[in-house]
Amino acid sequence: MNKGIIGKKIGMTQIFDESGKVIPVTVVEAGPCVVVQKKTVQNDGYDAIQVGYGDVKPQKVNKPMKGHFDKGDVAAKKTLREFRMDDCSGYNVGDIIKADVFAPGDIIDVSGTSKGKGYAGAIKRHGNHSLRSSHGTGPVARQPGSMGAISDPSRIFKGKGMAGHMGAEKVTVQNLEVVKVDAENNLIAVKGAIPGPKGGVVVIINGKKA
Repeated sequence: MNKGIIGKKIGMTQIFDESGKVIPVTVVEAGPCVVVQKKTVQNDGYDAIQVGYGDVKPQKVNKPMKGHFDKGDVAAKKTLREFRMDDCSGYNVGDIIKADVFAPGDIIDVSGTSKGKGYAGAIKRHGNHSLRSSHGTGPVARQPGSMGAISDPSRIFKGKGMAGHMGAEKVTVQNLEVVKVDAENNLIAVKGAIPGPKGGVVVIINGKKA
């Protein structure tokens, strides 16, 4: 990984390209982020930088984290993420990373926490097919169906799609395109939808499969 930034999802809108074609985009407030820690092969076994985003009051930070920020002589940050680098010699603790680290046309991967849907059944949660609503399949047509054989294996296999908490988990959408970058206002317009609600924290990195 060579580039990465933390941001906040603002919402969706649409913009027009040079030919007048409508492009649906998600606007992300990307940065400014500060480099809190720098890891090297000699000290940590790999090259990486730890990046902080979002100001927070110093009294809201516990003592271990306060010492961590004081060591780097940077202000306390609400969100910390680590980006592994092939070579992090170009970064130093205290450096500011802004939205212009990406450019229009870049292919990126965006990670975020998906919207929580609460307790959901197997049909909504996993896309299972419902039973027939008649001819003796009741009384519930939306039940998950067979749990497995009785005598062998006498248990439910791991990974069986069943009812439970849906959403509120890390989701990554790959190979999205950066349409526009507003470095002055720290905004990045990404083509298409990205995970999470408005105001949710997202992480943008250069596309791994691009």
